[in-house]
Amino acid sequence: MQNQKLKIRQPHLLRAKLAAWFRAHGRDLPWRRRTDPYAVMVSEFMLQQTQVATVIPFFERWLARFPDFPTLAAATEAEVLGVWQGLGYYSRARNLHRAAQQIVAGFGGVLPTDPAVIAKLPGVGSYTAGAIASFAFDQPVVTIDGNIARVLARLVDSHEPIDTAAGAQVLRQVATDLLPPSGGREHTSALMELGALICSPTKPQCLLCPVREECRTPDPDSLPIKKPRPKIVPMREDCGWIVRGRRILLAQQTGSRWRGLWKLPPLIAPVNGHEPLTFLTYPFTHHRVQLSVYRDAAPERLAANEQWFLLAELSDVALAAPHRRAIDHLLRAEEAAA
Repeated sequence: MQNQKLKIRQPHLLRAKLAAWFRAHGRDLPWRRRTDPYAVMVSEFMLQQTQVATVIPFFERWLARFPDFPTLAAATEAEVLGVWQGLGYYSRARNLHRAAQQIVAGFGGVLPTDPAVIAKLPGVGSYTAGAIASFAFDQPVVTIDGNIARVLARLVDSHEPIDTAAGAQVLRQVATDLLPPSGGREHTSALMELGALICSPTKPQCLLCPVREECRTPDPDSLPIKKPRPKIVPMREDCGWIVRGRRILLAQQTGSRWRGLWKLPPLIAPVNGHEPLTFLTYPFTHHRVQLSVYRDAAPERLAANEQWFLLAELSDVALAAPHRRAIDHLLRAEEAAA
């Protein structure tokens, strides 16, 4: 039997309060204006590990270029990465592309309504499948993102780390208890919105919370609990600035990290006694990478993954974001010095 301490009393009352608050205060977001499965799926892929404000222009641009599953499925990976560039975590774009191809090949371009089937598509999994089923098909299914996890942990004052099996099970049971008999779209949206606008990670606005009377935690700032983060590991990335006239040499990546994207070619030999033309730092999982760019000579023979590009065409090239920033900085510096 579920621990009574971790059980929501009168879930129907909490749902009613939450729904009324959401109707009055929910944000007008582009993906909330659409319930077609394709747009919902695109938004869910983009919103993984990315803030809402960042996603909005990318979402609108993507739908203008790839308006449906068949159009996306027929595109090349280079086209897909080119439109996605700037959002980061490029495996999401590749998985979305592959999912569209499977939906066209296996389901005639129509997304199935069964969350278990949706979850088997590339890059989907249980959370995204639940979100798509809720938002596209209005199904009352368990959907737990970071915002919802925080709300649920605080509602029942759960001190189990939410990123452990035990903590996840607590949240799933609470979420199940809260499910309405119908109307999954509004219910899931309201929980997410409460976490985004009121039940924030720090300084939650408890006095404005529509379900504060149902919340059991005496110290919301202390929840949710997570496992300790791994230490940040420094990394070094040295690359070459190889420009001939109005052309620049780039290397296409073949590994899992940035596969298909272009970047400045890595230096073969270590740099000693030379100052970089520019450098910047960027995060990568639990790493902090320092990218340093040095002037370098053109190779006698290009590697299989290297290619010359016109500088005027770089806006159409799918570049890794840190490398695009470094290139833009150096081009502006050269223009200012000319």
